[in-house]
Amino acid sequence: MHIHILGICGTFMGGVAALAREAGHRVTGCDAGVYPPMSDQLRALGIDLIEGYGVDQIDLKPDLFVIGNVVSRGNPLMEAILDAGLPYTSGPQWLSENVLQGRHVLAVAGTHGKTTTTSMLTWILEFAGKQPGFLVDGVPQNFGVSARLGDIDADTRPASGHPFVIEADEYDTAFFDKRSKFVHYRPRTAVLNNLEFDHADIFDNLAAIERQFHHLLRTVPHSGRVVVNGLEESLQRVLGQGCWSEVRSFGAAVSDFSARGEPHDFDVLFQGQVVGHVAWGLTGVHNQLNALAAIAAAEHVGVPPAQAAQALARFENVKRRLEVRAQVVLHGHGLPVTIYDDFAHHPTAIRTTVNGLRRRVGGERILAIFEPRSNTMKLGAMKSQLPWSLEEADLAFCHAGGLDWDARQALAPMGTRAHVADTVDALVAQVQAQVQPGDHLLCMSNGGFGGIHARLQAMLQTS
Repeated sequence: MHIHILGICGTFMGGVAALAREAGHRVTGCDAGVYPPMSDQLRALGIDLIEGYGVDQIDLKPDLFVIGNVVSRGNPLMEAILDAGLPYTSGPQWLSENVLQGRHVLAVAGTHGKTTTTSMLTWILEFAGKQPGFLVDGVPQNFGVSARLGDIDADTRPASGHPFVIEADEYDTAFFDKRSKFVHYRPRTAVLNNLEFDHADIFDNLAAIERQFHHLLRTVPHSGRVVVNGLEESLQRVLGQGCWSEVRSFGAAVSDFSARGEPHDFDVLFQGQVVGHVAWGLTGVHNQLNALAAIAAAEHVGVPPAQAAQALARFENVKRRLEVRAQVVLHGHGLPVTIYDDFAHHPTAIRTTVNGLRRRVGGERILAIFEPRSNTMKLGAMKSQLPWSLEEADLAFCHAGGLDWDARQALAPMGTRAHVADTVDALVAQVQAQVQPGDHLLCMSNGGFGGIHARLQAMLQTS
């Protein structure tokens, strides 16, 4: 089959493209911005890419158009597809019908930690010899790719019942399907990591998101398992709307799975009894909770907690999760300044990321450098939480370009610890005026942030 993917360079749709290609389909695609690293990855797989949404792509005559959720009415190619009555579907729907059928799907949902927990769970299953398929909205460094089919039968169809781990996003599916992506996945094991208000561009309030999570639970079979964070009141409300599957809780002291010890070195307890021990390079309570969720989910497909804990000792974190991008020694002497890259963009994620770094570096200075770039943050829905999210940072630097709200006013409670700039160049200059040997520059954004990591490195090398 020839499929043509609209919006192919997004992480999710790029993963769909890679899976389709691995399954033997001819794949082509287009996007408004065809650029590395996704464009390089896709072309290496033999996937032809087209810049833009020209109507002449109709002449490719694919068997099916697969539509990403970046495509909306008014898109010229989409309008041509509709006018011609040509077959189209969404990425999640195509995935459900062509990859997930017959698999034991393990879906990881939640406001935060989806990518990391999905990667942990996938690595645990790989370590245990399960050869899982997976689709992650990131690049797990244990694998180096964001998607693969996993164990397959001789006719290239996925082996019946074999695990497939998927990051289960609550964002909408497509312009013609406003349900959350994850309702298409029909998981047998569903992880509910946490749940806060987010995606203010499509959800009116937290209750609306809770309803979508309830719809996910409705698809889990009676013989399935729901792994739920016992610390989250919002998830208790989701369960209260109805659950027909086995529930395994984690996180709280009274949960089925809990931890004893520091986030980098802890015992794993099941109903109060030690069943494993995790010693690894990750920090932060959020990663400890992610680990418990992954261990509880892996047990549902036959991986003992002790083996799962052993696997996590060899887990390499996802790119853009406290990833060290550079270390530069100022003035040729003293401790190096370390530049980090992290995907955090929601206030809670910013707070847990700063906390994770604080646990790693102790009393050394942290300079938090961030841009409120997500749709939710651009709308200003959570601006009042920013001072709280940055409490453990010594200084904060905010890129406020393009915002419709006053970042200076929002950060005023931080006093002189907060700095705001309207351009990346001005932000780098502000950092330059404050940086000292041994500082940790924590850059947080869900986008490219104007290449700030390279700019900071260049600035430090010439300072």
